[in-house]
Amino acid sequence: MSKMAEMAQTIEELRTAAASINAAADWLYQQFSGNENSTQEPAKAPVKKEAKPQLKLEDVRAVLAEKSRAGHTAEVRALLKKYGAAKLSEIDPANYEALLQGAEVIGNGS
Repeated sequence: MSKMAEMAQTIEELRTAAASINAAADWLYQQFSGNENSTQEPAKAPVKKEAKPQLKLEDVRAVLAEKSRAGHTAEVRALLKKYGAAKLSEIDPANYEALLQGAEVIGNGS
């Protein structure tokens, strides 16, 4: 993985962590800002939604470039063609995850 891809992934992880901390702070505020003599049930903790980090073009490009450098250029091109594109920039970002899953098997003898 390239340095830029690692940096992008680290930034996304920091943003996810910050969102989780913010949600916890909001929950604590709600718990302790209400009337102490209230007979209502305490509010339940918010459901933690761990969203998968959105894959970026650079992340996918790094993986495919590595496969190509390893001598699997034809397989990478065939994979891109499977998604109706001659080059990565033509691929719909919604297909990045599936594209990476397809790229994982390239060069694994499968």
